[in-house]
Amino acid sequence: MLIVQKYGGTSVGTLERIDEVAKRVIENKKAGNDLVVVVSAMSGVTNQLIKYAEYFAKNAPQDRDMDMLLSSGERVTSALLSIALNAKGYPAISLSGRGAGITTDTSATKARIKSIDTKNIDEALKDGKIVVIAGFQGVNEHGQVTTLGRGGSDLSAVAIAGALKADLCEIYTDVDGVYTTDPRIEPSAKKLEKISYDEMLELASMGAKVLQNRSVELAKKLNVNLVTRSSFNHNEGTLITGEENMANMEDVLISGIALDKNQARVTMRNVLDKPGTSAEIFKALADKNINVDMIIQNAGQKDGTTNLGFTVSQNEVDIARAVVEKYASSVEFDSDVVKVSIVGVGMKSHSGVASVAFSTLAAEGINIEMISTSEIKISIIVAAKYGELAVRALHKAYKLDA
Repeated sequence: MLIVQKYGGTSVGTLERIDEVAKRVIENKKAGNDLVVVVSAMSGVTNQLIKYAEYFAKNAPQDRDMDMLLSSGERVTSALLSIALNAKGYPAISLSGRGAGITTDTSATKARIKSIDTKNIDEALKDGKIVVIAGFQGVNEHGQVTTLGRGGSDLSAVAIAGALKADLCEIYTDVDGVYTTDPRIEPSAKKLEKISYDEMLELASMGAKVLQNRSVELAKKLNVNLVTRSSFNHNEGTLITGEENMANMEDVLISGIALDKNQARVTMRNVLDKPGTSAEIFKALADKNINVDMIIQNAGQKDGTTNLGFTVSQNEVDIARAVVEKYASSVEFDSDVVKVSIVGVGMKSHSGVASVAFSTLAAEGINIEMISTSEIKISIIVAAKYGELAVRALHKAYKLDA
């Protein structure tokens, strides 16, 4: 088998941890697999590099320089892991993003991968070497180093797995899979054996920290089988795959409950109720790169106005305030809310999912402030103080307890 493995910052956080990763890689090599290993910077290194830059330019260091600076962390890890493997008698070679043939667009600090020329990787694999690649980076058409933004090393691994048509892409973190909810909130949460791309996308977008959205989206597009597992034990992880590989998927009603605490509710009072007003408001927000999540508009009033509510991330409240205040007689901002989301492909073929959620929350005395739905998801805004109680109650109601 050809396997692409990715090890995150905590997995390679110290020299001792890199040594443990080398041993795990060798185990897989001994099993007869061809291996490409993508690594993040050692835990804490990226933050330290940012501090170095801020010493000279507190507000806005040049993005190109930041790309050069931040990409160095992953190159250090890849070189150290390759050195460790070679020292243990297993031929390995370390490659930067450029060496791995990763070409991106020209966006600095948040580039998107355009193509991967796998020539160097293919040659090294043909020679029997373990290929260790610095994640999070590539080069643009001008030969300038670029970085891929948050979750960039996961993205590197998935893209390389897709380009190589690898049998499997394993993402190693400090978490040993995808759970029905956060075990810190509900200790009886159970690890899922399999989950579909779409379910994982919903969970990732709503606060589940296991994988970034971009990585799951790319895995779905390239049809890459993903496994997320822990580098700190040998437990089986969770397979993230297409619905066609999910046996009896309709028998599973709900896969997970997610809690997103990074939410703020915006309520605009007495907004002019005429065609085009909402379009103007949300275009102004989009122009400021504000990601609007849930939206609710009340029925129009006799005076020709209406109330409009929506949610944004808490860190975008001040920017949103400056944008929308001119469109309403008053604007209220509430950051003391959370979003609870119920996710499952079984919703497509089962009725009554929403009624269970609403009756469960009512029984706990939890008021629902906003609701949005999709084919496989129900999201609910509630007061922050009830967030974890809502998760536990819903987890039990849908019989997700281990």
